[in-house]
Amino acid sequence: MEILGASLRICVDDLEATIPFYERLAGGRALRFRRGDVEVAAIGSFLLMSGPESELELLRKVAATIAVKDVDEAHRLLTDLGARILAGPVPTPVGRNLIAVHPDGSVFEYVDQAG
Repeated sequence: MEILGASLRICVDDLEATIPFYERLAGGRALRFRRGDVEVAAIGSFLLMSGPESELELLRKVAATIAVKDVDEAHRLLTDLGARILAGPVPTPVGRNLIAVHPDGSVFEYVDQAG
């Protein structure tokens, strides 16, 4: 499995107020999208998320988002290594993702940009 990078997930109360700080910090513009009731802004290595507390409670349990070349390949390897797949692979606005619990209990989202 080829890991292309990782993004830090940050839940914020006020996305509009937070975006300018991270745009200046990362030196780039926010790519914005929604996942259900959650607004997301991707800026460099940061994923800012804002929405109902019931949604954010689950999102806070995911340690990071890991970009991979192929989510199906990640699914096979993670399963072979004893990880438990909680969700996915499922389509996202930019590709596909899955959420897995590693044998040590940590939770990660894996994403690709495959259509």
